[in-house]
Amino acid sequence: MLTGGQLAGLIVAVFWAVLVTFVALTLLRLARLLGEASEVVREIGEQAGPLMDDMARTVSRANEQLGRTDVITKQVAGVTQNVSAVTTVMTSVVGGPVVKAAAFSYGVRKALGGSAKGSGDDTGPEPAPAPRKRSGRRSGERAGKGRGRSAGSGRRELRARSDGKGRG
Repeated sequence: MLTGGQLAGLIVAVFWAVLVTFVALTLLRLARLLGEASEVVREIGEQAGPLMDDMARTVSRANEQLGRTDVITKQVAGVTQNVSAVTTVMTSVVGGPVVKAAAFSYGVRKALGGSAKGSGDDTGPEPAPAPRKRSGRRSGERAGKGRGRSAGSGRRELRARSDGKGRG
């Protein structure tokens, strides 16, 4: 039979054998895992080269398209300036004489209409209508408000365009 010391040594030996087996199995699984991981890394490395080449080609094509778009944008800006210049020229060439002709025809109509209507009744021009009184409102109360009219008079004000787009 075994003595107490021998029995304790046998238990410790069995315990160490089980522990070494457990560690060996764990190391074996870890070795398999590292082998698979290295295989995945190698496959990714093999695929990364063609992916990088495709990405470089895509970026270069995008740069080409951006260059073309930049050229088109510059050409459109030039066309816009030319159209603005043509509009300005046409307004000054055609607009001035048309306004003068309209003013002339208006004057001729007034002159012809006034002489035929006023034959014998020479009382002069009709007086301007008296300004209307506003009920209960002071004239300064509406200053700056309204539809393009100046504060005290009934005349319309001319307003400049403030959108920053001028001709020229």
